[in-house]
Amino acid sequence: MVVLVRELSLFKRQRMNSISARRKVETVNKHDLLYLFYRYYQKMNDQFDCALDLMRRLPPQNVEENLNKLFDLVHPDLAAELLSTIDQPLKVKRCSKTGRDYLICDYNRDGDSYRSPWSNEYEPELLDGALPSPALRKLEIAANEAFDTYREMYYEGGVSSVYAFDIGDKFAIVVLIKKVGDGSRRMKGAWDSIHVFEVQERGRSAQYKLTSTIMLYMITNNQDLGNLNLSGSMTRQVEQDYPVDDPSVHIANIGRMVEDMELKMRNSLQEVYFGKTKDIVNDLRSLGSLAESKKQAQIQRELMGRLMERNK
Repeated sequence: MVVLVRELSLFKRQRMNSISARRKVETVNKHDLLYLFYRYYQKMNDQFDCALDLMRRLPPQNVEENLNKLFDLVHPDLAAELLSTIDQPLKVKRCSKTGRDYLICDYNRDGDSYRSPWSNEYEPELLDGALPSPALRKLEIAANEAFDTYREMYYEGGVSSVYAFDIGDKFAIVVLIKKVGDGSRRMKGAWDSIHVFEVQERGRSAQYKLTSTIMLYMITNNQDLGNLNLSGSMTRQVEQDYPVDDPSVHIANIGRMVEDMELKMRNSLQEVYFGKTKDIVNDLRSLGSLAESKKQAQIQRELMGRLMERNK
């Protein structure tokens, strides 16, 4: 009996040691999995941030080409997120039903089809494509007409499109404007404006969250002045509350915010890109001859020398 109890006790101790060891292994494996997940998440975030930082420094007119090259470098799981995050230059398409041009982007895309704001139909045809609600579609039609006038007044040409869609208890409105240079001055370029509104209605008022992106490039090819490629992009955000006593007031509020934002961003682009480029070119290139510049430098040295002698 004593021997049996001793054997049972030994068996129980061995079993407890085995369970403890197994639990220890499971704990280690869980920690290893958490660590590996953390490393994977950190690596993905690092790649994503580096990719965005790199794309911000590359010419916007080459976004598609650079994105394809970037996909060969980053993790495949990041491809979809990069495509949805990085704004690409707008493309123009003609509505087959109305004959009017409209702009295509991810906001009016469903699969391989794009919805025309003029006909509210997808091209190529898509039977189950996402469409705005009737009330939102009515607002979209009025907004397209309003911004068509805005574009003609401010840009004197180009193409504009406005898209609206529901997002839960909110709705979004996207205002797109594109103007392409005609190249008449031996210069080609394009201006793309992308204004994304998230609108939250609150009784008799509404909150507007606006994210605006402007992509600009100008390329000149002149024998007298040489080649110049000036390009870049800028993104700004702003939030504003406005009273709303009628759905049509949304158009006036959105138009006011787009007008203010484009004015601020245009002034900033003029100071940052054009102003600094002009300063750099003026420093690098002199309108006078080299002999005249040397003569002026010699006169300055002589004046400085005489002033220093007088101060002694």
